[in-house]
Parts: sequence; structure tokens; C-alpha cells
Amino acid sequence: MSRNDERPVTAVLGPTNTGKTHLAVERLCGHSSGMIGFPLRLLAREVYDRVVKIKGKNQVALITGEEKIVPKDACWFLCTAESMPLARDLAFVAIDEAQLGADRERGHVFTDRILRARGREETMILGSEALRPMLKALVPGIDILNRPRFSTLSYAGAKKISRLPKRSAIVAFSAEEVYAVAEMLRRLRGGAAVVMGALSPRTRNAQVAMFQAGEVDYLVATDAIGMGLNMDVAHVAFASLNKFDGQRTRRLTVAEMAQIAGRAGRHQRDGTFGALVAEGPGAFTPEEVLAIEEHRFPKLDHLFWREGEPDFSSVDDLIASLEVRPQARELRAAPKALDLLVLKRLAEEGWVRDRARSPAMVARLWAACGVPDFRKVGLDPHGRFVAKVFGYLSEGQGYIPHTWFAEEIARLDNVAGDVETLAGRIAAARSWAYIANRADWLADPALWAARAGAVEERLSDALHLSLTQRFVDKRTTMLLRQIGANTRDLPVTIGPQGEVMVEDHAIGHLHGFTFTVAPDARATDRRLLLAAADRRLAEERGRRGSALADAEDAALALLAEENGHPALAWDGLIVATLGRGPSLARPKIALDRALDCLDAALRERIKARLTLWLDRQLAKQVPALVALDATTRDPAAGSALRAIAAALVDHGGLLPRIDHQVAVDGLDQPARKRLRQIGVTIGALDLFDPRLMKPAAARWRRALVAARHGSKIVAAPADGATVLARTAPGAHLSQGYRAIALQAVRVDLVERIARAAHDARAGRKPFVPDPALAISIGVHAATLERLMAGLGFKIARAEDATPRWVWRGRAPVRVAPPPRDNAFAALAELDLRHG
Repeated sequence: MSRNDERPVTAVLGPTNTGKTHLAVERLCGHSSGMIGFPLRLLAREVYDRVVKIKGKNQVALITGEEKIVPKDACWFLCTAESMPLARDLAFVAIDEAQLGADRERGHVFTDRILRARGREETMILGSEALRPMLKALVPGIDILNRPRFSTLSYAGAKKISRLPKRSAIVAFSAEEVYAVAEMLRRLRGGAAVVMGALSPRTRNAQVAMFQAGEVDYLVATDAIGMGLNMDVAHVAFASLNKFDGQRTRRLTVAEMAQIAGRAGRHQRDGTFGALVAEGPGAFTPEEVLAIEEHRFPKLDHLFWREGEPDFSSVDDLIASLEVRPQARELRAAPKALDLLVLKRLAEEGWVRDRARSPAMVARLWAACGVPDFRKVGLDPHGRFVAKVFGYLSEGQGYIPHTWFAEEIARLDNVAGDVETLAGRIAAARSWAYIANRADWLADPALWAARAGAVEERLSDALHLSLTQRFVDKRTTMLLRQIGANTRDLPVTIGPQGEVMVEDHAIGHLHGFTFTVAPDARATDRRLLLAAADRRLAEERGRRGSALADAEDAALALLAEENGHPALAWDGLIVATLGRGPSLARPKIALDRALDCLDAALRERIKARLTLWLDRQLAKQVPALVALDATTRDPAAGSALRAIAAALVDHGGLLPRIDHQVAVDGLDQPARKRLRQIGVTIGALDLFDPRLMKPAAARWRRALVAARHGSKIVAAPADGATVLARTAPGAHLSQGYRAIALQAVRVDLVERIARAAHDARAGRKPFVPDPALAISIGVHAATLERLMAGLGFKIARAEDATPRWVWRGRAPVRVAPPPRDNAFAALAELDLRHG
């Protein structure tokens, strides 16, 4: 870990749009020679083009992994951080976005440049203010300057894609998400430019030029735009706040959010940022908004490091030097990057060790391992590719055969295919461009670099064309500009079946409050009119919302289908669902998400209307549950009655008596009378409301139970069923049936049998119950025998075969003892007679 601290170093720290990079370019051009290392190939290319205009093409060099332009008289070098030629003696050296030293994947490169890259006369480190403690600890004597942002960056709230202002950049974190957002913008706003780090500079520049020229008003990008790419963006919208960092999907840090959001605004012009959603994981928290607006971020407490000058004495020495742990406490050993993993994989091959015996060949092996995995194929496939490259580099004259190179380049030289296919070919071409820019890997590197560059250019042009064709509808853009604020003047009609027509073009269907684009609406001459329908759809949705808020009772209904969630419907359209509320008799109403398109005041009116209807229906269909729920909140009811009422409500009006025998026995006569007035029968085995056995009431009860538990509605017994097989679905007390022997008998009929038995007995004399009632219900003999025993009867001995029963009285109530681990149980065992 070498440091070169005797020469003065200046750090320029601050948020985005502070002119840090502009200052570095000015200082570069003010010296006789110099170099700047950037985090992105795209950014290096952008600054290269600027410096060429100042110094001339013959004196400016561009060095990246896949592109190398080095005139013989070059004095000023623009590079990616990985490609900086540190051995050159240059007057000025700068490293941009140095806070990337904390990045798990590339951090060790930036940390090495912070520690070792030095200019002869001036060294400048550019980055975030969060880097300050690391620089003070690692670079003694460093002079740190802070630069304020030129313009204000403020939070503009959440905006749907259809409501984003012009000159917006929408940031996503996967190619799939970028394409989805761009497709939506094409449909709603005529299209968008696309910028991703995987694009070639030529494709990226063409897309940005289209945005800068105003051919499209929107830009969809990955977080690549956060690294200093200058574009005329007024607002940055985040499609997501989570990204896959190579190991896991995680939420962006506040510093990462600010780096991207800071692309909004330029120089003295203010910018705004926001998200596409107002709630959930994709929304900003108030703390994040405040930190971004005030540019306050946690300070970095470590940087990742790996030996920048490894030992090439042998393969083992190389691996050992790359795995050396840093000495400074501010540094952490870099996670094993792909190049080191490939090296260790190849080191297991005997032929690799046989060929890598000299320091020069070990260095050559390490250089081959450094070929990036542009195709993102993973360790094993990429490792095999590197092995093949090293195989050629370590035999014969040490050159990659031009035949292999030519065949692979020719295979990629095909401009047919969709966006994904072309992007894949460009990624593969970047690997060959990287190889061609290694001066000693090919017999004629200049020839093959030009060949690879030409193929990449053709593919880039084809990709730009494909992106434009896929995500830009120029006719839509032109139309929207022509009609401007007069979108409302276009004839938009909504037919009786919900069909939406714009200028006689069917563009979709409005079902309730949900608009569905027609399958063939992707045709250019139809899709371009979607934006014109927005106002009309809003008006129609508002009209429908008002109609729902004023709906008659007859137009509203409960949906309680088997295996479905309980919902409320308006003329057959689901408009709300029932969920867990304060009690089973007071469920919570949640409006369907399709109604989110309505304004808040109208949604509140709708919710109030549905609540009123629901209250009326509950009072009509399950009056006992409503009355019992009111009783639980009546202080005059007494504790015993409130306890029974609460238990009945929790169990949906059906309660096994034995589980609450103590509370039932504690009911006085007024309490029992009040229960009877409510409609509750205190039966021999159960407490229940017989009205809940009726089909309509049972349907409401099942819906309320499902809402209470957040579950689907269970299957209902057949209408009129009195006895079920015990294994039948719903054959349990929660559905109004008591399981007895091999049958389940409806609780009101169990009570009828119990009363008939008590009416037939005379004291404790043996008697024969009338079997006609049980037979008419469908109760088997074994079921009746088990039921009689449960009711407190026993079989008396008889001389004939006719079973006779004797009343033996109710068994004593068994109260469960307190748990053994209860503190009061332990206290009860203490001997308190002494002491």
C-alpha cells in the first residue's frame, strides 16, 4: 500500500451541479499536461470531446477499456478510472467521483487512485462531502475545499407517469424496467430517449441528442446519469428506490438518491425530484427528502482497498498480494472481484501454472483475467472465455489468432434483430474492442481495433434506430405539439358498453373505473391519440364516482362467493372490500384500487355511502350481531353480559356453552332477558341466534368472519341442509353445525332435540325419547346416543331392547388451572405462615 503524499493534493467536495468537473477540466487545460479519471466510459468520452475542441485532436487522448485514442503528441488524457496510465509523468492529475471508493465492486480502483495517482504540479480529488473524513485520514496534508450547489434542488412530490412535466428524466434500475417505462411514455407522451450504461457512446450520444434537441420531452435512464452526464433535465422521477447491487436487492442510500436526483437543474436553473408513487417502498420518506434537499449525508467510515501494485513473481504470490489486508483502519479488503475469482479458478489448472512461470507471463495472465464480463454471463462462462484468451497469449508468439478474432467479429456484424438482441451483440463486441486495445495481444492491433470499432458503430446506429422505432412515436409527438393545450377539443366519446373512441379510433375500454387499452391500440395511428382521451376519461370517471356516491340501496350488494374475499359491488362492479375492523360486526371498508383515479373528496363521499348501506344491511340481515356489539360497549350491561356478548360477536353469533359456562352461570335474569330480546338462545350446548341459520343471514355471517380474519369465504352447506357428514367442508360450529359422532347437526336442531328430550322426561325416571324428531332431521342412532350423553342423560338398564334414558344432571364445569409459569401460580405455592 504505497502513498505519494509529498506533493500537495486538493480535494473539491460537494453535491451535484457545483461545477467540480468543470473546474477540473479548466485546471487540466491550464497545465502543460494532465489526466482525469472518470467513473464511466460515457463521461470520459463526453469530456474528451470538450477538451478536443480546446486543445485539438492531436494533443488529446482517450483511454477506456474498449476505446483507445492516443496521438503520439498527446499531453492531455481523459480515461476511465481503471484505465489511467499512472506511470506517466503528468503535471496535473484528477480523479472524479472519488466517493466510489466505498463501492463494493469497483471501490478498490478508486481508493488506489486516491492513494497513488499524483500530478507533478497539482492533484485534484473530486467527490461528495461524505468523503471528507476518509481523505483527511488517508491523504495527510490534503487541502479540502467545499463547493455549494449552483441551484436549488427541491422535492416535487409523487407524480404518475402521465402527469410528469416535460424535460423529465425517469430513472429505473433494470433494463426491463427502463423498457417498460419508455413504452408507457411512448403510449402517453409520444416517446422517450433511453440512456443506459451498457449503451455504446455512439448510441447514448444519439439518444441524448434527440432529447436535447426536443424531439422527445422525456428521458428514461439507469443510474448511469448520476455520474456527471450533463443533460437539460428539469425534473428527475424515480421509478423505483431499490436496485440489485450484484449481491442483493436493496434500497438506495440517501447519497445515491441525491447523486441521481442532482441531475435535475443545470447551473443556475433550479431542479426538482420525486417518485412515481406516493406510498410504499417506491416512495421517499420525509427524512430522505430533507437530507437530499439540504445535501446532508452520512460520512463514509471506510473505503475498499486492494493492492494496486501486485507481486508478479508467481501465480501464488500474485494471489497472495491481491488478498493482503489493508493496514489502515479506514480501509477494508475489497470483496473478491470477478478478475480475482477468474484468476483463482484458472490457477487450479495445471496448464495455466505451467505457462505462467515467469513474472512477465504472470502479469500477462493477470491482464487476461482483467477482461470485463461485458456480456454478464457469470463466472463459469466468462472464466472459460478468459482461459481461451490466455491460452493464445501464452503460446507461440503470444498473439490471439486473427482468424478467431475475425470470425467472432463477423458473427456480431449483423444489424438485424430487436433492441435486446442488438444490445447483446454490442456487449459482446465490447469484449473484442477491449482485446483489440491491448497493444501486445494482436499482431496488428490497430487494424482489429478499427474493425471492432466499425462493427460497434454499425450496431450502435442500428440500436439507436431500434430504440427510436420502439420507444418514440414521432407522429404522436407532432400531434401533441400541434394540439398543445387544445387536447380537450378532440372528439372523445365513450359508448354505452364502455368503448372509448378518439376521432373514430377505438383505443380501449372503460370497465367501471378501469381503463384497458385495446389490444390493437399499439398501431401508430391509434396509440398517438391516447393522451387526448385523458381529460374525457377523468370526466367520465368523476361522473361514475358521483353516481356511486348517490346510489340507491338496490344498486349495492354484498359479494360473498365461495373462496373469494368479501366485497361490495355496485351494479355488479366490485367497488370495495371488507377487512378487519374494530369488531366482527363492524368491518372496515377499503375502496377498490380502481377508484384511486378519483379525487379524495369524492372517494370520501363514496366511502360514507357504502358505510351507511353496510350499516343498514347488517341491522337487517344480522341484527343480533349488531345488538351484541352495541352491548359490549354499554357500561350498564354488566361485566358478565358484556363478556358473553363480546364472545358471541367474536364467534359470529355461535358460541359453545361449555367454553363459557362460568360466564353463562354468572348471568342474572335481566341479562338473560336482554339476550333473549336480542335474539340469542341459551341452549343446552350452544348459545346462538337461530336467524343466522337462514341462507341470507348465514351468507352475511360467512362474509363477516372472512373479513375479520382476512381470509377467503368458506364453502357454505347446501341450502336447507340439517345434517352433514362430519368430514364435509364447513361441518363445524363456526358454520352453525355441531360435530357429533360421524355427523354434524345444525345447532338449532340440536337444541330442538334437547328440548324434546327434557319435555319427555319426568324427573329422573327412565323414559324413551320420541325417535320421530331425530329421524325426520336425519340423525343416526349413534349420533343421537352421543348427543343424549352430551346433554346429561345416561342409558338405563332395561329388560327389553328399547333404549331408555335417565337424567343424570349436568356435569360440573371444569375450570382450567392457571399456567405453571405464571408468577401468581408460583406465589400461591409459597408458605406464608411463618416470617
